[in-house]
Amino acid sequence: MDLTSKYLGMSLKSPLIAAASPLSRDVDSIRRLEDAGVGAIVLHSLFEEEIRHAEVDLQQQLDKGADSFSEAQSYFPDLGYYDSGPDGYLALIDRIKKKVDTPLIASLNGVTPGGWSRYARKLYDAGADALELNIYHLVTDPSQDSAAVEQLYLDALNAVRREVTLPVAVKLSPFFSSLPNMAAKLVHSGADGLVLFNRFYQPDLDIEALEVKPEVRLSNSGSLRLPLRWISILRPQLPKTSLALSTGVHTPEDLIKGLMVGADVCASAAALLMHGPEYASKLLKSLERWLVDHEYESLDQLRGSMSHFKVENPSAFERANYMKALRGYKL
Repeated sequence: MDLTSKYLGMSLKSPLIAAASPLSRDVDSIRRLEDAGVGAIVLHSLFEEEIRHAEVDLQQQLDKGADSFSEAQSYFPDLGYYDSGPDGYLALIDRIKKKVDTPLIASLNGVTPGGWSRYARKLYDAGADALELNIYHLVTDPSQDSAAVEQLYLDALNAVRREVTLPVAVKLSPFFSSLPNMAAKLVHSGADGLVLFNRFYQPDLDIEALEVKPEVRLSNSGSLRLPLRWISILRPQLPKTSLALSTGVHTPEDLIKGLMVGADVCASAAALLMHGPEYASKLLKSLERWLVDHEYESLDQLRGSMSHFKVENPSAFERANYMKALRGYKL
């Protein structure tokens, strides 16, 4: 069975891609992901705050000793830190591209259309095949209305779009009043693809130390439900836009469901972290075996076969599902 898939204009050897995770920080792990058959690899995110900090720190270092004797070489800034900052991110892309043939998708995490968007061009120059724009904005100001929030997303995309011609996917939040409208706006503004959804990690409290503490809880198969519904709805509305399902892909059944509702690719991070990069091979072999056992002639025959407009009862993805779920629950 041919598992070749198209995503962001790229031809991938499979519909399973490795989502951004600590696995993408290491060239050896990335090579293991490639050997396991993933179609593309999303690098861990480069954050807007990291870029701003590096630029401010660099300027401070350059200004240090400005009035001193010009031949005092000890005043030259030590740039060793930048091996793990924005420049280190660019260097990592360069190292990966020399050892890996699988398409590499760089990730920028920010929201304001500032100077950080210029790094999109540097990511392109470093060898990234595509860019995932991971926009995260938590609104706490009651005077900021929904239109202003949506405009932040569009402005960030436009700023990046002005810098590069490479394919750009926007990783979306599910918390829009009208997700289909926002999706259409992003595509109209130049997004080649949409990734559903961004997982926001909620803080916890340390009740003894009286501190707010960050915590990462990995997804499970139950997390699949939300992107499953929305990709099913968006697939008929955006037939030419690449759609990636991201979060909840843990089992072969999860992967199959994602493709059934119309995802071009399904991204996995938690499952690969828990079981290792080689787990991707197991998922893909199970997908191939399922397709053969169920007499599918191609992957395209499966993809989108249960999207919103193709299922016998489209309302099952809408309010009817809510009613049936509640009424069907038994003690």
